[in-house]
Amino acid sequence: MYTQALDIPQQNQDKGPRVVENAQYQAEFDARIDAGGYIEAKDWMPEAYRKTLVRQISQHAHSEIVGMLPEGNWITRAPTLKRKAILLAKVQDEGGHGLYLYAAAETLGVSRDELLEALHSGKAKYSSIFNYPTLTWADIGVIGWLVDGAAIMNQIPLCKCSYGPYARAMVRICKEESFHQRQGYDLLLTMMQGTDEQREMVQDAVNRWWWPSIMMFGPHDSESTHSEQSSRWGIKRISNDDLRQKFVDATVEQAKVLGVSLPDPDLKWNAERGHYDFGAIDWDEFRTVIAGHGQCNVDRLSARVKAWEDGAWVREAALAYAEKQAARAKAAA
Repeated sequence: MYTQALDIPQQNQDKGPRVVENAQYQAEFDARIDAGGYIEAKDWMPEAYRKTLVRQISQHAHSEIVGMLPEGNWITRAPTLKRKAILLAKVQDEGGHGLYLYAAAETLGVSRDELLEALHSGKAKYSSIFNYPTLTWADIGVIGWLVDGAAIMNQIPLCKCSYGPYARAMVRICKEESFHQRQGYDLLLTMMQGTDEQREMVQDAVNRWWWPSIMMFGPHDSESTHSEQSSRWGIKRISNDDLRQKFVDATVEQAKVLGVSLPDPDLKWNAERGHYDFGAIDWDEFRTVIAGHGQCNVDRLSARVKAWEDGAWVREAALAYAEKQAARAKAAA
């Protein structure tokens, strides 16, 4: 999809790719951003813009890969062949999303090995939502409905992100995430039409995942470190609080159809605002999980490190094969 083999213009060997202080380049960059245009991989860009994109895209990629773990745990325990096939396809999609995003990050001059080393060392973050356990089959449906629903709300604006490779990757990702959200909701509808025990299982899962899903949109705009600058650069198109409000407004109506209650006594319609009011978010919990102290932080990171180490022989074999092919091509020439 993308490649690291890019010729970067305005390269300064002393400072590294793209890091050139030049008023003309900056003016051209600003004009393109102001006009709503795209910045492409070979275009000059401010170093701060590049670093912001590397951070955001890599964290997004890490979230897709780590996000395979909570659901992958249930593939062998899905109740029917249909549900097993759907879940298997979904987990496969998430792996593909991670690859798209790592490839997009590589166009910014960073290697995939660097990105993964940052994840495995704990330096890089991923979405806090994946540090909660999946206790029952209903959790799989709620992840599809709430977690993927929040992801779609977050990610659709990224299809218009100012960085072209990221924006184009997000178009396909959002289409597939829409499928994930629908399959989760369908799973829950089926369970809600079942036994009392199944309905209780769904309500319990909703109770546990509602607030973590609300936290997925990040801190309030006034407390967000990167929001203002990302908005100026066209990386972020809609604020955290506006996205969170859109998600709540949409989800309340879906919950009514589903027949579940949302665990927020302060949740009520505000006719004056034209939106639902909702209760205070426990940001202490959010910060605790982000800091690495959630219920599954250690397990998630350990699983990813183990997968990387177990796959070392595959990477080594692929490199050896590529070197052999290159040597043969050189000899034949």
